[in-house]
Amino acid sequence: MKDPGFQFPCAYTIKAMGHNEQTFAAHIVRLLEPHTGPIEPANITCKPSRNQRYLSVSVTIQAQSHAQLDAIYQELTADPAVLMRL
Repeated sequence: MKDPGFQFPCAYTIKAMGHNEQTFAAHIVRLLEPHTGPIEPANITCKPSRNQRYLSVSVTIQAQSHAQLDAIYQELTADPAVLMRL
């Protein structure tokens, strides 16, 4: 039996990690919004690393398609401020 994968639309959390700078979370939101539309602050979670050097930003979106997710991950991968994306 073939795995059906995601059923769109669905809630999907995108995570990106970068240096713990004051503007990193807003930068991630600016990268995502052209693909998602406006993102509500309640859908954004930030967590600093244990040593406070890095910041993990999680953003929950309403994913519409695999193509949308692919475009988002390409955008995050191409951005030099993003050290890791999940």
